[in-house]
Amino acid sequence: MLCGATMAQPLLPLRARKPQSWTNEYVRHGTQALLAALEIASGQVVAHVKQRRTSVNFLRFLKEVVEAFPERELHMVLDNLNIHKNAAAQRWLKRHPRVHFHYTPTHASWVNMVECFFSILGKQGLSHSVHNSKRQLKEFLLNYIAQNNENPRPFLWTKGPQKLQRIIEATKEYQATHPRKPRKRRRRPNTINN
Repeated sequence: MLCGATMAQPLLPLRARKPQSWTNEYVRHGTQALLAALEIASGQVVAHVKQRRTSVNFLRFLKEVVEAFPERELHMVLDNLNIHKNAAAQRWLKRHPRVHFHYTPTHASWVNMVECFFSILGKQGLSHSVHNSKRQLKEFLLNYIAQNNENPRPFLWTKGPQKLQRIIEATKEYQATHPRKPRKRRRRPNTINN
């Protein structure tokens, strides 16, 4: 549901045999948190662009999604961010029985179709644009989404449910047999000289 978007580096002037290039030096003017819900049957996107990723913003976003699709059963595929699983989100979910959360397995965010939309946004929009402020970035994101919603196209999963289920099961099996080792914090020696 969340994507941090950054400003792209400025494009350099066009030259013969080198139609597009950009400098490796750029100034980062900030990021925005993009919360988005994709209705895969139509390609319609409901989105919020916020300064920060907070539980309050997530709950406000959920309210807008529910209002956008009244009297329908909603199945939301979410990644495993803390704001998606915290107590506030669970209380909200209990108050909205027609909404169901489904969490992607770790390292399988590609299962979430909104990630495909984020990829398209990044390739078609963000990689070819320069923003000099957070406000410009927010306006760009909202305009891109509005243009998408003027002529939305359905998102089709080409793998089929059986292949998807096999991939998910293989991912879970791998994760069960290869548990992540907890990171050990390195102690830094005291380097204060008297």
